[in-house]
Amino acid sequence: MSDADILQRLTKTLEKRKGASPEGSYVAKLYAGGPEAILGKIDEEATEVLLAAKDGDKLQLVKETADLWFHCLVMLSYYELSARDVLQELRRREGISGLVEKARRKKGKF
Repeated sequence: MSDADILQRLTKTLEKRKGASPEGSYVAKLYAGGPEAILGKIDEEATEVLLAAKDGDKLQLVKETADLWFHCLVMLSYYELSARDVLQELRRREGISGLVEKARRKKGKF
């Protein structure tokens, strides 16, 4: 089983949760709360990632990063996007200097 498999399974599960009852599904509850609920969780999880990194706790850093990634996947799904879209963007950037990429974004050139 590859790492991409987990992303595909999560994507399918998130899509199924769109039709679930918020009373029985954490993800459905986030969807029902809309961007405010989803982005609030991303903010919370990002802060927890920063704190774990600052503390140097590697295990906690991995766990908190998993939480952050999960909630980012929920956000992407909410906006009809997926991990595949992000991976395609990373693939597009591969081999391009970070400085060049950043300069291109400032000029609006992708």
